[in-house]
Amino acid sequence: MKSKYLIIGAGVHGLSTAWNLCKKLKKKNQLEDNSVVVLEKSKVPSGAGSISCGIARNNYFQPSMRELMAHSINVWNENAKELTFHKVGYMQINSQLMVDHMSQVYEQQKNIGFESTFITGSKDCDKYMKNLFDDWQAQGITSVLHEKPGGYANNVKAMEGLSKKVFDLGVNVVLNTEVTGFRFLETQASSGEGQRVTAVETSQGTIECDNLIIGAGPWVRDFWHMLGLPSQVELKDLEGNEHKDIDMWRFWQLEEGVLEIPPETLLTNDGKIPPVLHVDTDAPLYSTVDGSLITDQMWGIYYKPDWSFGGIQGGAAPYKVDTPVDEVAIDPYGPESKEFTASKDFPEMWVSALAHCHKRFEGKMDSYHQEPSGGIGCFTPDSFPVIDTFNENVTIIADSNHGYKMLGVGCLVAEELLGEKQELLEPFRFSRFKEGKLHPVSNSPYPWS
Repeated sequence: MKSKYLIIGAGVHGLSTAWNLCKKLKKKNQLEDNSVVVLEKSKVPSGAGSISCGIARNNYFQPSMRELMAHSINVWNENAKELTFHKVGYMQINSQLMVDHMSQVYEQQKNIGFESTFITGSKDCDKYMKNLFDDWQAQGITSVLHEKPGGYANNVKAMEGLSKKVFDLGVNVVLNTEVTGFRFLETQASSGEGQRVTAVETSQGTIECDNLIIGAGPWVRDFWHMLGLPSQVELKDLEGNEHKDIDMWRFWQLEEGVLEIPPETLLTNDGKIPPVLHVDTDAPLYSTVDGSLITDQMWGIYYKPDWSFGGIQGGAAPYKVDTPVDEVAIDPYGPESKEFTASKDFPEMWVSALAHCHKRFEGKMDSYHQEPSGGIGCFTPDSFPVIDTFNENVTIIADSNHGYKMLGVGCLVAEELLGEKQELLEPFRFSRFKEGKLHPVSNSPYPWS
């Protein structure tokens, strides 16, 4: 088999790229059998997309991320019915430490035409929140950024909807097929060191290709190595200091779970589905179990009622995986992993944080779904995506765990593959590390905000 555009990974990026490539090729009357082929080592959906919380938001301190996410949220909303996207909005609720940064986010959202409301001052914030939830009780909140176009999708149904778009266009999606190596132009060897990829070796045979696109979520580390790309990079920080031998990849463990109570428990005062809620605060957090202090440092949670999860679903800030990066076992992934699932302290912290915010969640610890959850994310040196071309004809979408919400990236990548450079992708090139063009850092406890 030979394909003009061979895509590794049938997740959000792989399927979105395939969908948009086929639409554009069809419009040009250039779509043929196997023009676009997608390889997936298991099924659809699987991997990070199958367990994602499904949130799509624009709340980023980094201007380039805001512009990229505004584009993706538009794609979600344009395809809301097929992809089960719920435009309920997204609220970033903060203590004083975050106010200045959130003010900047709000002003820049206005500049790009992204609709949001910004409330400051503890009294006004408390009033705004109690207009939504009469049992709101979080203390020390001094800003609320309420985004209107954001929301969330039902993770599995959205991936099924995206795959249907791909199948309807006749894309050849080859399932249960593992990539085992690459062939390169000059040596036909197993190590690239910059040569053009001519074929992909798989468990089902060899597939020749003109262009290779890799959108493989946390498995990007392995394909990076297979291409002969550097494990360590040079990096110039925002102060101009140069650092050598920085690991290209690092892993974080994602903390997510479900409170198994009726999702309707979190409806607003007027009976509507609320925005996705995200709270970052330095208020002391006490256990809803025994009243003991959990932390007096900055903490954060996000949560929403989700009927596909059967309760209140959400998470908290992740923690770093200390295992050397090349020794991290990505498979089995997610809840099936015996090593990388949400920590033992997460349930009490998260449910206590819910109770910190809403009286309705007090005493609900016994309703926490006590099964493995979460997964690991593969992050770049500055925790933001790398979307670039390597080995002459290989496009890598390394999402740095921003993946599910970045539905529109596939459209931008498809445009670039067809010859049209995309300004929205320029800030995410690999060269930014050496050139010192890093993204600014926020005060958030999350590595991706």
